[in-house]
Amino acid sequence: MKIIALLGNPNSGKTSIFNLLTGSNQQVGNWPGVTVEKKSGIYRKDKNVCIQDLPGLYSLSPYSLDEQVARDFLVKTPPDALINIVDSTNLERSLYLTLQLMEFGIPMVLALNMSDLLENQGKKIDLEKLSYSLGIPVITTSAIKNKGLDEVIKAALRSPEVQPLDYDHRLEGALSEISKVTGFTNRFEQIKVFEGDQLLLTKLSAEQLDEVEEIVSITEKLMTDDRESIIVNERYDLIGHFVQLSVSQTETGKVNLTDRIDQIITHKWLGLPIFVFIMWLVYFISIQTVGTAATDWLNDVFFGQWLPDLIANGMNALAVTPWVQDLVLNGVVAGIGAILGFVPQIFVLFLLLGILEDSGYMARVAFVMDRIFRRFGLSGKSFIPMLIASGCGVAGIMATRTIEQERDRKITIMVTTFMPCSAKLPIIALVSGAFFPHASWVAPSAYFLGMSMIILSGIILKKTRMFSGDTSAFIMELPTYHLPYALTVLKYAFDRAFSFVKRAGTIIFAMNVLIWFTSNYNWTLAHVDAGQSILADVGKVVAVVFAPLGFGEWRATVATITGLIAKETIVGTMGVLFAHNSGDSHQLWSAVQATYTPLSAYSLLVFNLLCAPCVAAISTIYKEMGDVRWTLRAVGFQTLVAYSMSFIIYQLGSFFSSQNFDVLSLVALLVLLVGLYFIFRKGKDVSYELS
Repeated sequence: MKIIALLGNPNSGKTSIFNLLTGSNQQVGNWPGVTVEKKSGIYRKDKNVCIQDLPGLYSLSPYSLDEQVARDFLVKTPPDALINIVDSTNLERSLYLTLQLMEFGIPMVLALNMSDLLENQGKKIDLEKLSYSLGIPVITTSAIKNKGLDEVIKAALRSPEVQPLDYDHRLEGALSEISKVTGFTNRFEQIKVFEGDQLLLTKLSAEQLDEVEEIVSITEKLMTDDRESIIVNERYDLIGHFVQLSVSQTETGKVNLTDRIDQIITHKWLGLPIFVFIMWLVYFISIQTVGTAATDWLNDVFFGQWLPDLIANGMNALAVTPWVQDLVLNGVVAGIGAILGFVPQIFVLFLLLGILEDSGYMARVAFVMDRIFRRFGLSGKSFIPMLIASGCGVAGIMATRTIEQERDRKITIMVTTFMPCSAKLPIIALVSGAFFPHASWVAPSAYFLGMSMIILSGIILKKTRMFSGDTSAFIMELPTYHLPYALTVLKYAFDRAFSFVKRAGTIIFAMNVLIWFTSNYNWTLAHVDAGQSILADVGKVVAVVFAPLGFGEWRATVATITGLIAKETIVGTMGVLFAHNSGDSHQLWSAVQATYTPLSAYSLLVFNLLCAPCVAAISTIYKEMGDVRWTLRAVGFQTLVAYSMSFIIYQLGSFFSSQNFDVLSLVALLVLLVGLYFIFRKGKDVSYELS
């Protein structure tokens, strides 16, 4: 089987092209020994061609895990051909990776993607001149129009080995000498040895190292520059020549639409209000309008009537014993149905987020948030993991690896899960729909509350001796705006929804069975009402802890505890427990309305949004922190923040609604003042190394 690898910069359209070439014939996993996602697929038009999608990267210098994975793949298991996906609107920047890939000598094709956007800028690339300069085939593609993709595959399969480009004769002489000393015949390895790459230098003997250092030292004197700058400058000199030769301006004075939009979207004062409005609109559409219509039908009709009636009639016809019927209807259907009913809202939410991300807007949000984060001592790099965490906290935590400063990285790990992930969406939808059906601010408030707590927590932590220090620099590319790729956006939304359904069918299913059993039997295993069950006894003991937060009721307590296993189980647990009172899972809203007040329900929402994340996320925190103490610090900090915020909201909210100022109101006010003190106090001037 022929293996073709796709490589390109982030935002070059590589993933969209991969999806179009492979369709649904994909396998997703992890690269051996690391958590970087591995994606491969069979070419739709030839089952003998496997396409490997490598992580998006700007260079092959192994500073990040993604770059290390791509480099190892090309060195240890070189594919039959490479397809380098290049953003035509950023040709000069993109060609740096191209030149590095050519150094491997693997047959290669350059795919100029987004060529239609380049035409909109009034520019044109001469394909023949660029192909002649590079010595490889160059083909224009457009993922939006599905143009040129099959031609790229055909060209890759018949492309010959790539011949290395010639640099300055002094550098060429040095590389030739390095090849003689080390025995490395691969151009990429020769250059990496010249640069002082530790991964390759460790393979050399002491005598070889001395000779290499002498060669490099002589070259540095001849070219009056250091070893790394010599390579970078030589590459960019070639790139500048290629761009000047092949790119021409077809129209003058043409307005750049991206720049015009960015003048508003990234404006110093307008950027943040625009972002707030867009996110409000996203949650309003997904939680309270379009998504809600489908969710209501699933809850009220499918899981509320059709499915329970169908299963009940089937079990009656088979004369199934009553306890099994109760388990299936009030345990499985009530619990799983209470969760799966929110799938339409999840799909719509991530469909809209996918549109924002694929169009290039979310990159601007990171730029806008960097201004805010930097003002409070945080790095804009911290926003990227937070953005990823809106899909899954585990992925968001792993994304902190891109942050160089250890202090900033650990702060980001500690606060990233404040962002509401897809697993928290059911509790957001339940509270906003059941208690605030006409208040469009409730669902978006969960998003902005999480982001606010990230900023405030970052301020507090940054002022401590443990985390004080300089902030990491934040540099990122702002891609050209373009219409979202329908296939990419739909696949993104389907993947998120399917992941949610998959969890409902595995761990959440098991949890619902356990919840049903412990809520139906007492310690002597006698069948009892839920109020006298094992679960009720445990819940009542722990409920006293949550009483100051307004939901010191055993069912809410149990649901909160099960949320530590998986946040989706919060609503699933309520579906099982309240089915004893309401009879059907579709009446869950009415049941919780009769048990809690809107204020206590919102307090419940706040606590579950901010408290310690699920077991999988806690495990990832431990892996990234590499220390039990730091993991406990992170989980303890998150729980303390959640309890404090929920306590303040409920107690002060009760005071403003009833005008009754009691001891708990005073304590809540004191907690608020202490929080404000830690936010506005002067930071520590002395910092210590983290251990």
